[in-house]
Amino acid sequence: MKTSWYKEPWAWLVFFLPFTAVVAGIATYIIANTDADSLVVGDYYKKGKAINLELSKIKLAQKLGMKFELQLHNNQLIIKPTGIEKVFPLLNVNFYHPTQAEKDFYLALTPDGSGYFRHHFDKSVSGKWRITITSFENNWAIKNNISLPQSQFIEVSPKPIEAY
Repeated sequence: MKTSWYKEPWAWLVFFLPFTAVVAGIATYIIANTDADSLVVGDYYKKGKAINLELSKIKLAQKLGMKFELQLHNNQLIIKPTGIEKVFPLLNVNFYHPTQAEKDFYLALTPDGSGYFRHHFDKSVSGKWRITITSFENNWAIKNNISLPQSQFIEVSPKPIEAY
């Protein structure tokens, strides 16, 4: 007794496997073409030269003995200079989130009467961050990876090897 091919379960299995591969391929193609990869840099040569310039700023900060201590507790950020006896009129502080660029933010901080730089956040800031502290003139820079919040002061110092 012969049955029709569409009544055989093995025939449907043979058709189903290639069909799922085609559907998965189409889905992969759509995902690859609609979600751009923001990590790829178009002009990598200029970016490389900029990294070298940034490294020279970090080495200058190390040579000058720049060090800071940072604390973020109860949404209050405190940055105090510890490495050099110099009064800074302004510090540029950039916070970069490692995976979500929309969370990045910038602070321009002026010292209070004790020489500390303070900022109060309206919302809680937590997680892992890449922090960059630069002078007003932008001639030196300090870059560190930190986890926030910090109830104790942590040292933020220039480390050219860990900068990139």
